[in-house]
Amino acid sequence: MLWQVRYTFITCRGNSERDLCGGVQRCFALERNAFIVDQRACGKSEGNIITFGINERHDCLSWVNLIIEHFGDDVKIILTGISMGAATVMMASDMELPKNVVGILADCGYTSAKEIIKKVMKQMKLPADLLYPFVRLGARLYGKFDPDETSPIKALKKCRVPAMFIHGESDDFVPCEMTERNYEACIAPKKMLTVPKAGHGLSYIIDREGYLKAVKEFDKEYGL
Repeated sequence: MLWQVRYTFITCRGNSERDLCGGVQRCFALERNAFIVDQRACGKSEGNIITFGINERHDCLSWVNLIIEHFGDDVKIILTGISMGAATVMMASDMELPKNVVGILADCGYTSAKEIIKKVMKQMKLPADLLYPFVRLGARLYGKFDPDETSPIKALKKCRVPAMFIHGESDDFVPCEMTERNYEACIAPKKMLTVPKAGHGLSYIIDREGYLKAVKEFDKEYGL
């Protein structure tokens, strides 16, 4: 069997077939296959609570094992996500992933659940520093997870595979500087692309040529 790279995409509070149509198109443009999933509590998946990637990172291992079981031991996998999906795959980067996982592509991911929650609170004119401890308590009591347990920026300090970071410079939801900080924290071989005038999750739509060129260079440089 030929070696193949299959991108695993993750979306949040939506429908993966709809929300990731651009990502799937990108895969096909790169002559790759795509395996798309709905995060827990999203799309057709079960559950009612999202955990900002904290628990979802463990789901990555289940998806990877499923792909290997179905397509064979020689399949190559790049974990890819947008926004919370990006945070999820970044937090999976320091786990004991099978050797089949050869890379990570994180598009507009945040640095931590705490930072993005507090950022949204401030946008809503709420006292973020005062309220966050109650949000964390509620997550632990009702969501059964601790938003401070880990984070993308922590995990990337132990990242085991090459990582590519992409972000729109006009993103007003997850600031571009969060990807810049994630990039700096990553100890693995890495590459970063920021796209002028691109909003949240729109880098590929705004600059398809530049996006594909950067990903091809990343793949070639690290033998993916």
